[in-house]
Amino acid sequence: MHELSITQQIVETCCNAAGDANVARVTVEIGCLCGILPDAVSFCYEVCTQGTPLEGSVLQIVSVPARARCRACFAESEIVDFLPLCRCGSADLDLTGGNELRIMELEIG
Repeated sequence: MHELSITQQIVETCCNAAGDANVARVTVEIGCLCGILPDAVSFCYEVCTQGTPLEGSVLQIVSVPARARCRACFAESEIVDFLPLCRCGSADLDLTGGNELRIMELEIG
């Protein structure tokens, strides 16, 4: 379960940014293509925050859908199938979203 080590890194990064301040909320973006299960990160979060300034804070996870740009017609669209096709029929797509893993916000309070 690599989500445990990822969650530990999120907590460590937020602790370094927060210093001695107590953290009320952490908002993280997780792309649907990055191979990280949001439910597993949520499960690990409480354990990883024990004894840190993040203990008792809320983890808010924002899911980012997969997006692509067609190389043929340059249209951008959300990917919903395992075999993505543009509206123009082309399968020649560049991924433009869905691989994110970012700490977006740290609410002190």
